[in-house]
Amino acid sequence: MKGRFKMAEQKPQGCSGDCSSCSSNCSSREAESLLAPQNQFSNIKHVIGVVSGKGGVGKSMVTSMLAVLMSRMGYKVGILDADITGPSIPKTFGVNSRIMQNEFGLLPAETKTGIKLISVNLLLEEKEAPVLWRGPVIAGAVKQFWQDVVWGDLDYLFVDCPPGTGDVPLTVFQSLPLDGAVIVTSPQDLVSMIVKKAYNMASLMKIPVLGIVENMSYVVCPDCGKSFNIFGSGSESVADELGVELLGKMPIDTSLAQMVDNGVFEHFENEYLAAAAKAIDEKVNK
Repeated sequence: MKGRFKMAEQKPQGCSGDCSSCSSNCSSREAESLLAPQNQFSNIKHVIGVVSGKGGVGKSMVTSMLAVLMSRMGYKVGILDADITGPSIPKTFGVNSRIMQNEFGLLPAETKTGIKLISVNLLLEEKEAPVLWRGPVIAGAVKQFWQDVVWGDLDYLFVDCPPGTGDVPLTVFQSLPLDGAVIVTSPQDLVSMIVKKAYNMASLMKIPVLGIVENMSYVVCPDCGKSFNIFGSGSESVADELGVELLGKMPIDTSLAQMVDNGVFEHFENEYLAAAAKAIDEKVNK
């Protein structure tokens, strides 16, 4: 069973072993798993968290690309948009329909190619309305997206986390049965600190890091065809230092931004992260 448990200590004298009827907070109290149960009508085989140490590195685009590539490999895929205050997944796939509900729970929306997704923007009456919720409420919404959504049969559920190491990433790491995390970064001088923050958080939560994806790695000159590393480099050395795989590199590609703006991202034709998707699939099924 996937879960994070503490080793049970020797019980004190007179302890009945029934912690539910005891108000004492003694050191021998057995820790319960923090994992939230799936919806009874969900059958999700693998859950992958996509995280970053800072914002603006293209984490949602990487999440979307990995989901599309897994779908093209023949898997049933879903995306849980855990970036509650900055949701972008529905826009990326051109999904505007409101989420429906039946007696079993919330029904996820589907993209044109059958990728299931849930996002707070699909619950709001106005897409531009700000989500003015405090941390605990936002974290609770993420758990509801896991527990109350009827995902059905999925091979992979990708969780697009907000940047940093705050309430929501912590909730995802503790409450969802993650098979691993993918760290998204960019090749700036801060890359070492950014990646290590995300890596250390995953390590503390006992979540395996499946690898690193570097976004905005280079730009290809449209005239001469040469590649230029305009933001420098550094992900390779950090990956080596941490002992994790550099899964792939994505260039600055304006066509991808245009596809996001037009809501047709799932029709991209590049192979930037094809090897990354295959590597993730091999790692979690090993």
